[in-house]
Amino acid sequence: MLRITERGLYCEAGDFFIDPWQPVDRAVITHAHGDHARWGSRVYLGSREGEAVLRTRLGPGARIRSVEYGLPIDVNGVRISLHPAGHILGSAQVRVEHGGEVWVVSGDYKTEADPTCTPFEPVRCHTFITESTFGLPIYRWRPDAEVFGEINAWWRANAQAGRASLLMGYALGKAQRLLAGLDPSIGPIFTHGAVERLNEDYRRTGILLPETRYAGAEPRGTAWGGAMIVAPPSAMGTPWMRRFGATSTAFASGWMRVRGQRRRRSVDRGFVLSDHVDWPSLLGAIKETGAECVWVTHGYREPVVRWLRERGWQAQAIASRWEGESDEADVLPEAVAAVEPTPGADLSS
Repeated sequence: MLRITERGLYCEAGDFFIDPWQPVDRAVITHAHGDHARWGSRVYLGSREGEAVLRTRLGPGARIRSVEYGLPIDVNGVRISLHPAGHILGSAQVRVEHGGEVWVVSGDYKTEADPTCTPFEPVRCHTFITESTFGLPIYRWRPDAEVFGEINAWWRANAQAGRASLLMGYALGKAQRLLAGLDPSIGPIFTHGAVERLNEDYRRTGILLPETRYAGAEPRGTAWGGAMIVAPPSAMGTPWMRRFGATSTAFASGWMRVRGQRRRRSVDRGFVLSDHVDWPSLLGAIKETGAECVWVTHGYREPVVRWLRERGWQAQAIASRWEGESDEADVLPEAVAAVEPTPGADLSS
């Protein structure tokens, strides 16, 4: 039903692409991260929950049709519906049904609930196309409450020492999840412009975030000691950081699970917090679909495929230009060593 082409994952029967990496006529989008929602297609279909962030990412000229989770539409005789993926605000799995067969494309996903997006829901299918960003046994996440307890304790200690806390996470999704877990009683919270712009989309969608202030709008002479500043990783080491004076830096990412990442990032602390499934959740999600066939894409594909084949699944790795948490997605030797041997409607209607 679906196949990989030079433009991306294509459904010939419906004549549409899912998260294409080149401009196409009809694009079904799983979520608004740049490797999945690329500019230039004629018409986009995405979830209602993610419409605001998708419009911010694609620009005011993009033609976007948004639909509620679970509401099926018909595109050239193919039935499409979007289902929560739990990755970021509006992230969706794409269910495609035609001729009695069901395929599901996961996009990026996590199964642990967080307050900034609708939780993941398993979808039964014959073929499941899954990401595998953290598809190695070493990647196992701790409960959010423990991680945020550590983050807030780090912030509190910095505040008592008169330092600012600079916490880095990806501007869309991770930054808002971090903000939702902060304890605002510790001190004021500021944000980088890239984060604050997307905060507005989250708040318009009904997501509760603590009060934040745009750091760039603060006057010279602002006392930053005790403040929390949330910024994207790209801000690290730039002149933008100099205004804060004495700071302690930290990075929140699933890649912090691997030794050496904090040193490579040149940060004081690393917090293990990911918006992707860890190893046990990945395998559990695959089982819950009931799929007989599994395609594995972006990430550690081969270890997942091998594990599935040894246990009776029809599994194969497929190439893609989706990247997951690409900003840190280097293949590290210590990680590899840990592997165990509506009818007739167009999208615009």
